[in-house]
Amino acid sequence: MTGSTIGAVIIGRNEGQRLINCLASMQGEATRLVYVDSGSTDNSVEEARKAGAEIVLLDTTEPFTAARARNAGFEALNRGPNPPDYVQFVDGDCTLEPGWLTHAAQALDDTPDIGIVTGWRAELHPEASVYNAMCDFEWHRPAGDIDACGGDMMVRRVLFAQLEGFNPRVIAAEDDEFCVRVRKSGHRVHRLPIPMTHHDAAMLHFSQWWQRAIRSGHGFGQVGDLHPTHFRNERRRVWLFGGVLPFFLIVGAVMSGWLLLFVLLLYLGSYIRTVEGLRKAGLPLKTSLHHSVLLFLSKFPNLVGVMRYRKRKRLGHEMEIIEYK
Repeated sequence: MTGSTIGAVIIGRNEGQRLINCLASMQGEATRLVYVDSGSTDNSVEEARKAGAEIVLLDTTEPFTAARARNAGFEALNRGPNPPDYVQFVDGDCTLEPGWLTHAAQALDDTPDIGIVTGWRAELHPEASVYNAMCDFEWHRPAGDIDACGGDMMVRRVLFAQLEGFNPRVIAAEDDEFCVRVRKSGHRVHRLPIPMTHHDAAMLHFSQWWQRAIRSGHGFGQVGDLHPTHFRNERRRVWLFGGVLPFFLIVGAVMSGWLLLFVLLLYLGSYIRTVEGLRKAGLPLKTSLHHSVLLFLSKFPNLVGVMRYRKRKRLGHEMEIIEYK
C-alpha cells in the first residue's frame, strides 16, 4: 500500500451523470478532489460539491482550454499546508478503474525517474458507433515507456510545478506537449499494463468525428511548432495525403491519365497498408476495412486543422478550443 497522498483534478462542462460517476469512482483513494468547471449550464457544480469536491469556476471571459482548466485545478490542489504528493488528471466524462490510483501511486513510489504514469483507457460504448469503436482501439496501446499519453495521467506534483504545468495556449494535444517537456526534464512517461479509465466519447455522428479530426490536426500543427520532432510523421502524412496528392490528382484528371492513375495507386497502396496494419493489431478484416476508410479520410480534416492553426498564428488570433460534442 502506497504511503503517498493523491489529489485529483477533474475538468468538465455539462457532463451530467458522467461527472457524478467520475467523482464516485475516486472516493476512498484520492485525499482531495478538485472539480474545474468551464461554464456549465446544468447541475455539474452542485453535484460536484455534493461529492465533496472543491470547486474552481473558470473565468468565462477567457477562451476555455483543457490545459487552462487543468492548471487551475492544480493550483487549487497545490495551495495549503499539505498538498498531495501526486496528482491524477481526468476528464469529467471518464470513470476510474477501482484501484487505479493506488497502483499508479505505487509505481511512482517505486520508480523515482518516472514523471508520469498512465494506463489503458477504454470506451464505455464501442458498439454505439464506428467512431466510438475507433476511439477504443486508438486508446489501447502497448505498455512500457512511451513518448506521450492522453490527459488521463498521474504526475508528480513537484515536477508539474517545476515545469509550470500545461501550456494554456495549446488547445489540442496539450497532454502530448506536456509529456515532451517531462521527458526533456529527464523523467520517463510510463504506461502500466492495467485498465485506468472508462470513457464515454458519445461520438455518434460523422460531423463529430470530422471536428475531432480537425482538432487533432490543429494539435499536430501547434505542438509541432513548439517541438519540431514531435508529430513529425503525422504532419508529413497530412501534407502528403491531404494536400500534395489531391493537387496532383486534380492535375492528372485534367492533363494526364498516367499521373491520375499513379496518384490513385499511391492512395490504394496506403489504404492496403493501413488495413494490413490493423489486421496485425488484431482487428477483424471487416472492421479493418471500415476503420481504414475513416483513417484515409482523416487526412483532410487534419489538414483543415493544421491550416486553421497557421491562420490563427499568422493573424495573432486566440487559440480557441475546437469541440466535437
